[in-house]
Amino acid sequence: MARSSSGFVAGLTAAAVVAVGVLAYQASANAPADLSVKPTTPGTAVPSVSPSGGPKQPAKDPLAVPAGSGTGERVVYALADRKVWLVNSKGKATRAFSVMPSTVNPLPGAYTVTSRSGAVTGSDGVRIEHVVRFATNEDVVIGFSAAVDGSTPKPDPTKKTGGIRMKRADGDALWTFASIGAKVVVVA
Repeated sequence: MARSSSGFVAGLTAAAVVAVGVLAYQASANAPADLSVKPTTPGTAVPSVSPSGGPKQPAKDPLAVPAGSGTGERVVYALADRKVWLVNSKGKATRAFSVMPSTVNPLPGAYTVTSRSGAVTGSDGVRIEHVVRFATNEDVVIGFSAAVDGSTPKPDPTKKTGGIRMKRADGDALWTFASIGAKVVVVA
């Protein structure tokens, strides 16, 4: 009899361990992402949490001009953000848009538009329009442009190119905004 009761106790113990494991899994699967947030009373708000576990940051204003980009009317090109802002004389962006950088980037600093072309073939062989040139680096002329076919593919990394590509509508806006002598500020 002693043997059968020890087997019975072992079976009950194994079942209890499995049950505790299942309950522990269910509890961890339903636990909030941030356990440090205190429960709220009705009518109070809980800060939202981002996927990384920190508090969510408010949405960034897409027309917020980067700090340190100067003053007055200018085109601002942020290398890290791959974004361009058209800024009026009051310092307010009237348009902001994403771009596809070239393989050779301009160095951060202030430039002026030196030349423009309505339509040409880019150094990558693509037909482009509204070319606005403003810098040179590594013996490569750098400027903004839009592909006539509307594409903005990544440039061939084996070629040294200076065309910063954008959508055609953005190219139209930049062409209208940045005549020869217009200020272009490049920020990191």
